[in-house]
Amino acid sequence: MDFFEAQARAKKRTHRLVFLFALAVLGTILAGYAAAILLLHQAPGRTARSGRPLNPADGGPVATTYWDPNVFAGVTVGTVLVVGLASLFKWSQLRAGGSAVAEMVGGRPVDPKTRNLRERRLLNVVEEMSIAAGIPVPAVYVLDEEPGLNAFAAGLTTSDAAVTVTRGTLDKLTRDELQGVIGHEFSHILNGDMRLNVRITAIVFGILLIGLLGRGLLSTLGRGRVRVGGDRKGGGLALLLAIGLALMLIGYVGYFFGRLIQAAVSRQREFLADAAAVQFTRNPAGITGALKKIGGYALGGNIVNGHATELGHFFFAQAYLSGFGGWWATHPPLDERIRAIDANFDGHFTEPPEIVDVEHESFVSAGLAPRPAAPLGPLGPAAAIAAIGSFTPQHVDYAQTLLGKVPPRLREAARSPGEAPALIYTLLLDAEPGLRERQLGLIGSLDSGLTLQASRELLPAVARLPAEIRLPLLNLTLPALRTLPEEVVARLTKTTDALIMADNTVSVFEFMTQKALWRHVSLARHPRQSDQPRFFDWVALVPETALVLSVLAAAAGDARAKQVAAFSAGAGQLPQIGGELHFKPAESWGFAELDAALAKLETASGPLKQQLLFAAAHVISQDGVVQPAEAELLRAMSDALGCPMPPLIAQPNPTRP
Repeated sequence: MDFFEAQARAKKRTHRLVFLFALAVLGTILAGYAAAILLLHQAPGRTARSGRPLNPADGGPVATTYWDPNVFAGVTVGTVLVVGLASLFKWSQLRAGGSAVAEMVGGRPVDPKTRNLRERRLLNVVEEMSIAAGIPVPAVYVLDEEPGLNAFAAGLTTSDAAVTVTRGTLDKLTRDELQGVIGHEFSHILNGDMRLNVRITAIVFGILLIGLLGRGLLSTLGRGRVRVGGDRKGGGLALLLAIGLALMLIGYVGYFFGRLIQAAVSRQREFLADAAAVQFTRNPAGITGALKKIGGYALGGNIVNGHATELGHFFFAQAYLSGFGGWWATHPPLDERIRAIDANFDGHFTEPPEIVDVEHESFVSAGLAPRPAAPLGPLGPAAAIAAIGSFTPQHVDYAQTLLGKVPPRLREAARSPGEAPALIYTLLLDAEPGLRERQLGLIGSLDSGLTLQASRELLPAVARLPAEIRLPLLNLTLPALRTLPEEVVARLTKTTDALIMADNTVSVFEFMTQKALWRHVSLARHPRQSDQPRFFDWVALVPETALVLSVLAAAAGDARAKQVAAFSAGAGQLPQIGGELHFKPAESWGFAELDAALAKLETASGPLKQQLLFAAAHVISQDGVVQPAEAELLRAMSDALGCPMPPLIAQPNPTRP
């Protein structure tokens, strides 16, 4: 699965969506115009006894006309305003992120300290896949009132994503099947499908609102809440009734096409996400087992909540009964999805058990103990960039191994909103005792005594952590940090800055770690509303590119010649601007410049980011050996560019010194 190609496909689908939406609005306008002309010709006072329209100038009869530019303009403006404002309203509801969507359908956030084995199993699966993929751990929700087998991922970015499963999914799927479903949803997260889903929801709601207005008017008339006085009471009621009926019919014309849009844009993506789930887990039986259980379950994937139709394209499986011979189906038939993975499927579905015995699942299979990680091969630039936006079963095994090395006390602190700040502070403490005590004093003065006490308590366990555990542990804190009040986040930011600057120096790795952490916290609280790139060629990005490659080259060692050689290896991969790129020694730049450079490069187009990261990978691999610190720095820069990269386990090349 190519991340950059997937992002390009998502943008093409967005353009296709805009085109189809324009057609649906045009159809609504034409239906509205036809209804308006009909109503005007039938309105009281518009006809003489002869039944022919009167000329308003002299009262004489004129020929009936079906084209009126003024009426058409009025209908067009009115329709566009209603649909546009309604779509913006729905977008404003959903732009708060995946948690807002989950809560809209009745989702309950899973307590990080839950003792429920099924919920713990769900958290474990989501956490290990997040670390394997190199993305922030999403918020996790359960739909307690939904017995059907279904799930969805929602959000605008990887930073504000939420994964939601039904109670039926928790109760009736094995861990392998649950992992297949979550892998499917992670494909939607990584491929940019979530933002498109939100756009579809907003657009379809905008088209539907006209019909809802008409239905509301008819309902009001039916309850007798509208009074029309005067001699023309009967005619006025008839006119209101006709307007209400016309609005409802017009709205449902648009709604018909809106549902077609929803289905057409959604169906093909499900095959791709199913294939990605198999790629992520290398276990076809996991996702096919889940699909077979949905087919064999009386309730299938049906969602009871009233938003099921509105959000049907978000879900793992068809969430409601589709109409019009399947034209409105947001998902392909289950047997087609299964055969796309297992060509030998015999057509027989599986009736799920009432409840899966989680307690007696294999200890390793349940995700409660780490499995040994299969080592990855030597890290090459092409392999590193190909891994962006994807992951493999080896990455999942490696993530399980990393999580297994995290002491339970630290994992508990990472999941707790009250202790997550203390854990972050502790991870930033220096090994030198005198400096560390000064930093602890800063925690007490800038935060609170309770936080200082928690930091001292966590310190012994943090001090024993292997270096490769620190970034995954920071990643685990993100769901808790998203729930903190603004003032607590501000205090956390201030204290973190003070801890890093306590020795008056900032390492590249401290800077990149802090940037990744606060980038995701910021995006989770205020998701970016637009994902459109601003730069499509290298001309305006030469200084920023040179700086990023220089920072990576500086990690190659202290020898200037070695740094220049590493920089040249990367610059050589950008022939368009290679002659304009010049190495910048560490004393010539600061972190403010690096921060600005990364912010600008983040707005480059996908192909430019791909080329830049390919060049960056050549910088760190120039000497044939990729050190863990270099690999983590490349991952941090990739993350800053909005390109999630899974863990890189570099192996020395035996043919190189």
